Amino acid sequence: MILASAPFPSVVLTLAAAAAYAVPAAGAARLSDRAARIALLLGWFLHAMVLAWGLLSEPPRFGFAPALSVTAWLVLTVYAVEQQMFPKLEARWALAGLGSAAVLLALVFPGSELPVTASAWLPLHWALGIASYGLFAAAVIHAWLMTRAERSIRHAADAQAGLPLLTLERLTFRFATAGFILLSATLLAGLLFSESLYGHGRPARLDHKMVFSILSWLVFAFLLLGRARFGWRGRKAVRVLYTGSLLLLLAYAGSRFVLEVVLKRPA
Repeated sequence: MILASAPFPSVVLTLAAAAAYAVPAAGAARLSDRAARIALLLGWFLHAMVLAWGLLSEPPRFGFAPALSVTAWLVLTVYAVEQQMFPKLEARWALAGLGSAAVLLALVFPGSELPVTASAWLPLHWALGIASYGLFAAAVIHAWLMTRAERSIRHAADAQAGLPLLTLERLTFRFATAGFILLSATLLAGLLFSESLYGHGRPARLDHKMVFSILSWLVFAFLLLGRARFGWRGRKAVRVLYTGSLLLLLAYAGSRFVLEVVLKRPA
């Protein structure tokens, strides 16, 4: 935990972003749609400034909490775009709460300094990995909405509320497919060019991060194959998606959490 060393502007931006996110998260039932949208947009913008400050500061830092913060911001970006196409998409309060928690977590655990021996291509490699995190997180959010829609149908709730079940299912697998493509590219780059990315003396090794990443890749491949060949859908597909996403979360964020928080040493 390096909260005391965080620059004052970063602390102010982080607290402002968390507060803006908290408005639609805590007051969803009392706010007008326009007020909630403005608060969420303000939180998203301030969150982007926090991320830029952390990555462009001297020296730049990164770790499990900033990775989760970037992932939350990407999911909120996807939601903002989708809202223009699907106004009935209802996940604002949950995503606002996710954004508030993620930005505060990154303030408390800002990560470790990036290695000076790393290649200039390392940020691109990380960007691919974090983008795959974001896409799978978006798939998980849509799977949760799909499960909620199924439950509503079983209880004969208002059929006009939220997006249609088939639309949510289609979006879930589109995000999962895009995330799988980026995850494949990230793993391939890590396996083939690890020494170039991280500097001399850092060849690819079968550590916890690599093991969980490969396991998650296999689970997602199993899911997409089952969807294409056997038409998997509903609870079975959602359970497999959740399993793969949990393994992927453990791959980077989980391993870095153990190193930074439990063992208190840089990755």
